[in-house]
Amino acid sequence: MRIVLCYPVEPRHLAQIQAVVPQAELVDAGQERVAEELPAADLFCGHPKVPVPWETVVRGGRLRWIQSSAAGLDHCLVPAVVGSDIIVTSASGVLADQVAEHGLGLAIACTRRIPLFLEQQERREFVRRPTRDLTDATVGIVGLGGVGRRLVEVLAPFRVRILATDYFPIRKPAAVERLGGPETLPDVLAEADILFLCAPLTPQTRGMIDAAAIARMKRGAILVNMARGPLVDENALVDALESGHLDSAAIDVTPIEPPPPESRLWRAPRL
Repeated sequence: MRIVLCYPVEPRHLAQIQAVVPQAELVDAGQERVAEELPAADLFCGHPKVPVPWETVVRGGRLRWIQSSAAGLDHCLVPAVVGSDIIVTSASGVLADQVAEHGLGLAIACTRRIPLFLEQQERREFVRRPTRDLTDATVGIVGLGGVGRRLVEVLAPFRVRILATDYFPIRKPAAVERLGGPETLPDVLAEADILFLCAPLTPQTRGMIDAAAIARMKRGAILVNMARGPLVDENALVDALESGHLDSAAIDVTPIEPPPPESRLWRAPRL
């Protein structure tokens, strides 16, 4: 068995895998070699962020299992793979604690103006600025999978009002006031003081937060994206920050990673 890996592999990971399947050949391909190594893989575990010849891989008939090292599957759910017999599984929920904690940190960085105060420290300025509260805010969560549900638990002690949307609006957590399908997103946009994006990247969600969606958001709302960069229209986000329609934003992902030097994101205010 030949197992190709494409994620930040550590020696202990290799030892753990080898202990389970000692006969396997392990290939740490990284992003640099994943495209050339995949056609000769029996099992693939990772998350390629570079173009991969999935059609060639499927035609080769060797690959039997794709295990994403991330919750999202947008990197591999192409028509050729979907139409094949290859088993595809994700890591949904595995990093829910870490991503929810990170999302909370990003939101508080915005409400408590942490970046502004760090800039003032760098300039040796001591100027008091108004801050705002996460406590008692109305929070919108787009995507109530493993991360979204953990985020609900993390936010609940702040006495927030939580509104959520999900493609499968079932099993509503007690702390969520309202859970609806994708068609309820406009209502959530209009009511949320802070909007968290936790949705997967699919044809339905790509570009979902565009200029029209941002215009529906409250003036002074905060956007936090911990999901996938292409969910948000980059130029529409920067326009809303420059105009003051959005109070601030925090993004863990960008449409192109890393953003090119000419990207407006680098100099967007309050981002």
